Amino acid sequence: MSAEPAIPEPRYTGPATARFTALDVGLFLIRLLPGIVFMFHGSQKLFGWFGGSGIAKFAGFLGSQGVPLPTVAATIAALVEFLGGLALITGVGTRARGAFIFRAMSLLLFFTMAVASLLVHRHAFSAQQGGMEYPLTLAFIALGLAIAGPGSMTLQAAFRGVKSKNAR
Repeated sequence: MSAEPAIPEPRYTGPATARFTALDVGLFLIRLLPGIVFMFHGSQKLFGWFGGSGIAKFAGFLGSQGVPLPTVAATIAALVEFLGGLALITGVGTRARGAFIFRAMSLLLFFTMAVASLLVHRHAFSAQQGGMEYPLTLAFIALGLAIAGPGSMTLQAAFRGVKSKNAR
């Protein structure tokens, strides 16, 4: 009589069940509020929510600043802020091929805020005087996250954990 060898039950040891490091928690916190801020301002520009201007008025403002194709530029900038904020909050696209998505969105946020700093807020540094202090800070947070990545506390990692737990 032959006995079949026992096959051990697979165990998931991925990020959703692993303990997060202080770095993971720190990167999540660094992503969270700027992500909310970007989504807030992007929704103001895209949809006119929260007392925002909407695309038409934003495009008019960009046109008054000499930006070529102001409606296209306004739409792109607003989409980058809104979707980039969502990417920061969720840490979307964090593994293998997907890492490019997060880093690309972070770089687009950096570029958008750098342009805002130099185009709209160049007259002063202090935020109290409408200067570049705040948009420049957001730009460099986005650049730092593009370099460091989102850490392990991401929506993708959470879904991997749920999928793996359901497969048991």
